[in-house]
Amino acid sequence: MELQEEATSATKPDLLQVIGYAYGFRRLPASMRDWVANDLAGPGSVRRFMIRMAIPPIFVLAPFWFFPVENDALYVHSTMTVPLYLWALAISLALNKVWRRHRLAAHGLDPNLVDVIKRQKNARVDEDYIARFGPRPQEADHQKNSNPFF
Repeated sequence: MELQEEATSATKPDLLQVIGYAYGFRRLPASMRDWVANDLAGPGSVRRFMIRMAIPPIFVLAPFWFFPVENDALYVHSTMTVPLYLWALAISLALNKVWRRHRLAAHGLDPNLVDVIKRQKNARVDEDYIARFGPRPQEADHQKNSNPFF
């Protein structure tokens, strides 16, 4: 019983490890690679990433709400902060795959794991393509990688 608890605790990070890992301050040990792979490439990974990236801009933009304004304070404060917050979220969404690839590589995992769910969803389409037109030529293998840098 104690061995199972030790094995479980060694493969899952505690709260401080999760916070450091989530914002890129620390790398988790090799014993937690399965957890990292599931976190960055498993179901719900984009949602988890977006929630994590939605928190820091709040702390940066919150002080603007304390600036004194005369009339219609809600309007003035919201026009100062909401566009910046939405822009931060849009950039986070646009770069989520790049960031998740980087985090996988930093933990010694294959960056192409990011596309595993997409490949599983499109497996039927790929099989249909192969049935109709035959296998893809060898020189087209580089197109399987959605990494914009390779």
